[in-house]
Formats: sequence, structure tokens, C-alpha cells
Amino acid sequence: MARAVLTISSKNYSSWSLRGWLLCQMAGLEVEEKRVSIEDNRAELLLLAPSVLVPRLNHDGASVWDTLAIAEYLAEVFPNAGLLPADRLARAHCRSISGEIHSGFHNLRSALPMNLKARHTAFKVFAGAQADIDRINTIWAECLQKYGGPFLFGPPTIADAMYAPVCTRFVTYGVAMSGPASSYCRTIMSWAPMKEWIAAAKEEPEEMEELDFEF
Repeated sequence: MARAVLTISSKNYSSWSLRGWLLCQMAGLEVEEKRVSIEDNRAELLLLAPSVLVPRLNHDGASVWDTLAIAEYLAEVFPNAGLLPADRLARAHCRSISGEIHSGFHNLRSALPMNLKARHTAFKVFAGAQADIDRINTIWAECLQKYGGPFLFGPPTIADAMYAPVCTRFVTYGVAMSGPASSYCRTIMSWAPMKEWIAAAKEEPEEMEELDFEF
């Protein structure tokens, strides 16, 4: 069987690439990484237009793009990986909050772009983004209380891959968090796949001036 290929963009800036890569790691699927340059994917990174380029998984004759499509594909092909909770009600909950981050929180995305190398300790969050932050804090607190942590549904699931880039944003911009949210972010940031991705991101030479300005 040909080796699986995952097409990604910048590890420092691309939240969708991170999600796709984490999902493959969680599924236990070894992938060859194919990089799309910042210039080829600038519009997506600046949130100007969606991209069909990244992440894209080619595996066993299938070509799958869009992060949630990749998630569902991997959950189907690797059912023992636990990408979705075993319980029917928990699966529905997991799919719902994953869909919410996939299609929503636009103010958060635009105001706090992902940038793993940056730290902005005096960043001022505007009201629209704060509403998104509050909603995410609520989602995390409810999941942690209901399923016991340390990840949103106990062990890592699709939902954690979807919310992992949010944790990096909260760290980058010094976002104030509730106790449960702070605990969850520590779990994500100390998660072995995340540490591997962040280390690689810090070695990237490419920079986007638009996302590296001082706030």
C-alpha cells in the first residue's frame, strides 16, 4: 500500500493543518507531509478565503479534504483509535462541539490568528472576540465536568484536535481563562503530539509580516 500523504501549510500559522495532522496522529496513521508554501496558501492563512489545498489526506486511493471530513474518514477507517467516544450520546456531543468550532467563532479567528512563535502579553480582546472566548470556556467546562477530563471526552477525541489551535491562541495572546479552561489548555499544550508540532513550527524560517506585527 502506498504511504499516506498529508498536505499541510505552515506549522506556525495554519490551524487547519494542525488539526488534520493531530487527527492522523491520533488514528495511528503514519503520513508523509507535503508542504504548501505560505505564498500558495496566503489567502487561507489571512482568513480571506477557504482553502481546498490544506489539509488534504491521500490514503489508500481516497483524497479527503476539509478537517471534519478527514476526521470522519479516519474514525471510519480506524474505528479502534477512539477518535469518537464509544457512547452514542457522547458521540453526538463530540460531533456537535466539533462542528461548532469548524463553522463558527469567526471573531476569534480574525482577532487572534494562530502564531505559535509569538507572545502578546498586553493584548486587548475586543467585545466580539470575547463572546467567542466565553462560549469556548463554557464548552470546555461542561465537557470536563461531564466526562471527567483531562481531555474533553476523557481520552483524546476529534474534539481535542479541533480545539487544540484555540489553546495555542489563548497562550499566544494571554487570554484570561476559567479554571477548567486553563487546566484544559495545559493538558493540550503538554500533549506529546502538540509538543512535537510546536517544536517543528519554531524551526520554520517562513514568516508572514501581516501576522507578526506587534499589537
